[in-house]
Amino acid sequence: MLAAAAATTAFRGGASPHCPALVLNADHRPLSYYPLSLWSWQDTIKAVFLERVTILEEYDRVVRSARFEMRLPSVVSLKTYIRPARRPAFTRFNVFLRDEFECQYCGDPKDLTFDHIIPRSRGGRTTWENIVTACSPCNLTKGGRMPNQAKMHPRIKPHQPTVIELREHGRKFPPNYLHESWADYLYWDSELEP
Repeated sequence: MLAAAAATTAFRGGASPHCPALVLNADHRPLSYYPLSLWSWQDTIKAVFLERVTILEEYDRVVRSARFEMRLPSVVSLKTYIRPARRPAFTRFNVFLRDEFECQYCGDPKDLTFDHIIPRSRGGRTTWENIVTACSPCNLTKGGRMPNQAKMHPRIKPHQPTVIELREHGRKFPPNYLHESWADYLYWDSELEP
């Protein structure tokens, strides 16, 4: 029924809206800040029907089908708490996030890739402690040389970040789209009222 309803869903006001829902854990904290934990309106409605989430805020937009009508959820919280990972996954994205999306040799935020500090050809491994974010020009300049040979040293010593460190770095890069109903659930450097 849900799939059929979603396939024939109409929106008051015309075309399909861009109405993602902010997804919070059962403790009302975002599952992640960067990327921000968002679900499409379709996935959110499915989770509502499956009783996996509680609706906390809604858009003014209404979705309706032949059998139901409801306002689209803008903020939902999971009914079951998901324990955050103790250690972040070792991914290209998380390396960039640890290094705050800047080349660790020159500081350029454009054309990023990653570099093995000790080149793989010299026995370097692909680990948190041997990988840094680098722009393509710096990566090509350094090539397969050791840092002392290339006279290129990372600005910050590479390390395995904590989940908290990545979350704090992620909060420095708020997404392009923040709906006003999300403000009470995101803490983007907001001042606390006395």
